[in-house]
Amino acid sequence: MELRQLRYFVTLAEELHFGRAAAREHIVQSALSQQIQRLERELGVRLLDRSSHHVNLTPAGVTFLAEARQILDHVSRAGQAARNAAASTPTLRAGIIDAGYDTMPQILRHVQLHHPDLTIHQVEAGAPEQYRQLADGRLDVGIGRASQPPPGVATELIRLDPFGVLIPVDHRLAGLDRVPVAALADEPLLLGEEAQSPEFNQFIGEMCESAGFTPTLYEGTVESSRAAADLVLARRCVFCLPASSRSSNLPGTSWRPLTEPTVHYPWSLLWHEANPSPHIAAVLDSARRLARQLGWLDHPARHRPR
Repeated sequence: MELRQLRYFVTLAEELHFGRAAAREHIVQSALSQQIQRLERELGVRLLDRSSHHVNLTPAGVTFLAEARQILDHVSRAGQAARNAAASTPTLRAGIIDAGYDTMPQILRHVQLHHPDLTIHQVEAGAPEQYRQLADGRLDVGIGRASQPPPGVATELIRLDPFGVLIPVDHRLAGLDRVPVAALADEPLLLGEEAQSPEFNQFIGEMCESAGFTPTLYEGTVESSRAAADLVLARRCVFCLPASSRSSNLPGTSWRPLTEPTVHYPWSLLWHEANPSPHIAAVLDSARRLARQLGWLDHPARHRPR
């Protein structure tokens, strides 16, 4: 049984004339007749008495009419309630790579400050998953390194984040103010889970290649910067991460910026060009304001892979 069949039946019951009812529903008379017949077959009862000149409701039709009207009224109220809820509580769905990185949270706090009625949902996902959710409308905006965005995804660079290495406080490199990238050649280097952060791992590979070596990789992987810091504390490996990560200042560890070449991780906002959300512009505006105020794009990055 379809809602349109109920609507057609109610209209016909009000008009008691196939021609007038079809005109009200903007369909041809034969289509209306077919839908009513299909409805009667599905119910297993006759709803109408038909003759060449008259249409009348059967007793079953009278009873069914009252119920059909209630169903259509409920559907109408449900639709209006949904529209009212959407109008009264605007929402923004924003992707974040890792809760430990502060770029997107700062932007969203700025958005919330200027749009207090906006409900913001944060979704933690790697860049590949964010791309999928942007494409199918589950996300309005995301963040990541825009190295290979899929068709339809727009990007804007908003932060060049100083990149460094996380080591134990008593590590041999901890006494340096800055660590040359080449000094990591003999260190077991931890990467992220490839399915979750391929663009991050690729960035580290390009960084090591620019310094003339292939990194020695730690056999395991992690899905978050906090889990990586635990391995660093256990002296199992070292981990490269941006300065914006909250894990860069954990007790027992030391974060040192990388140099030769100086490295900055490029954070870009991501959104689907076909997304009609009016709040994407608010996110972009907040990101640009913060970039100017905090100097996010002022770093003279010599190593800026895309």
